[in-house]
Amino acid sequence: MVTAQPPESAAGLATGRDIGDISAGELVSRVTQDLSTLMRQELELAKVELKQEATQAGKAAGMFGGAGFAGYMVLLFASIALWWGLSNVMDQGWAALIVAAVWAVIGAVLFVLGRDRARRVNPKPERTVETVRELPDTLKGARRG
Repeated sequence: MVTAQPPESAAGLATGRDIGDISAGELVSRVTQDLSTLMRQELELAKVELKQEATQAGKAAGMFGGAGFAGYMVLLFASIALWWGLSNVMDQGWAALIVAAVWAVIGAVLFVLGRDRARRVNPKPERTVETVRELPDTLKGARRG
């Protein structure tokens, strides 16, 4: 049975080697190489995880889109049913006009609410700007301490 040997680490512990005869420059080189390998592996892991999450988010967005379309169709046919129902007690033209007016009112209310909410949106990330402004002073204080 063949077992995989771990690569020799910066400290030389994976092979059980005594590191007393290794120069400091070689140790630094090995540590740097190990850190570089670790960073590449972590970046690759992050890419794989983000790809999986993006796939899940895409599927969810597709389902929300389907639900939105289904909701649209329900409203369309409910509006048609209301129009036909009203046409039993009045002329079809007036019934269609009443249904259209109801949708115009709903649209106007949603527009006003959306406009008010959009006016409250602040495109400037105030907390981030504040913390970035504090960063130089924080770093200066850390150097003194």
